[in-house]
Amino acid sequence: MFKQYEWRIIVRVVLMFVTISIGSYLLVSGLYPYEIVIIPIIIIQVIDFFKFHKKAQDEVAQFVESVHYRDFSRYFDVKHAPLELQPLRQGFNDINTTMKVISKEKETQYQYLQKILELVDTGILSYEMETGEVVWMNESLKKLLQIPYLKTIHSLSKRDWNLYHEIMSLPLGQSIIATAHHDKSAFKVLLSATAFHTEGKKYKLVAFQNVNEALDETESKAWQRLLSVMTHEIMNSIAPISSLSSTLKNILEQSRDNVSPKNSSNFEDLELGINTIKTRSEGLLKFAETYRNLNKITTPNLSKVYIRDLFENMHTLMEPTLEQKNIEMDIILKDPDLMLEADTNLIEQVLINLIVNAIEAVKESADPHILLSAYVSPNHKTIIKIADNGAGMPEELLDKIFIPFFSTKKTGSGIGLSLCKQIMMLHKGNIQVQSNVGEGTAFMLQF
Repeated sequence: MFKQYEWRIIVRVVLMFVTISIGSYLLVSGLYPYEIVIIPIIIIQVIDFFKFHKKAQDEVAQFVESVHYRDFSRYFDVKHAPLELQPLRQGFNDINTTMKVISKEKETQYQYLQKILELVDTGILSYEMETGEVVWMNESLKKLLQIPYLKTIHSLSKRDWNLYHEIMSLPLGQSIIATAHHDKSAFKVLLSATAFHTEGKKYKLVAFQNVNEALDETESKAWQRLLSVMTHEIMNSIAPISSLSSTLKNILEQSRDNVSPKNSSNFEDLELGINTIKTRSEGLLKFAETYRNLNKITTPNLSKVYIRDLFENMHTLMEPTLEQKNIEMDIILKDPDLMLEADTNLIEQVLINLIVNAIEAVKESADPHILLSAYVSPNHKTIIKIADNGAGMPEELLDKIFIPFFSTKKTGSGIGLSLCKQIMMLHKGNIQVQSNVGEGTAFMLQF
């Protein structure tokens, strides 16, 4: 068909050339009367040639318009078109068909990629580097940061200035661990960034991965290995001392009658020293045995349990102590059918530890109050919250209270919160703390 189109152009050009040549010959030969016949023919040929190209131009203009508006569904009628335009229209239809296939493939790839990015746990954020305009963020990021929408990356500074600063200063192609905040709680995220250019604009792509649980698990295992080594060495070293001090004390008891009054003072000093060694060595053995219990819990006995039953047990168990200390404990459970899959004994131990800590925290308060509640968070996690209106803790202590051996109490062993954290990790959950000096403290168990 294109060959036919080309032949029509050639025929028109040849006929126009022949006609003009004849007209020129007649003009040079002085045969002016014949020019009257030739000139109208030349004009008709020029007009016909102009119309021929005008039709082609109109067809091209319509095709360009459809491309401009991405209307690849447009069909150019070939069957009823003039013969000379049929090849052109057929070509336009072929191009539209090809572009439609390409567009469909691109749309399919885009939908496929978007679904993948929505399914992954990693948060994804893309923004234009010059204006800061956010062009895309996936659902994982919205859930991670508890942010439904961001117009620009600079909007994040109002919600979390530290995280915003880390993102803006993050070098391309590198990764850092930053701290994200929401609801007065903090967690660690791994930030990675890359950049790309398109349509003359530069975009930054940032990936957010919650590594809080992974870091907690790594830290917990490190502490467990340290505790295992320490308790082993302490018990190996102290056990002989304790045994030897007991033997020496028995020997002294048997020799008491043989001691002269002159040496009785020295004997009593010796007996006091051996008693001190025996008491302290037994205390160290008990201390080591207590911390060794941290490593004994390895697998929880999981079962379905109603939170209302847990709360009822806590109320029954703690009520005498609360009444004795004149402390009020409110229990809020909006959904009485809220359930957990947990080891009841272990979770009750966690709740007991946290309530005992809360009782200790509010002892100086004018109106001591403890709140025990449970609810489902926006990210569909079940939360048990133990809050008090005690003295609270300064921010610099919040990262240390879960470390074994660390305690803010004068008589504390530092084992309670460490054990709570380990139990929550065994349940694939975590424990978080919020505290303000002078306002109180809240512990959240997240399942």
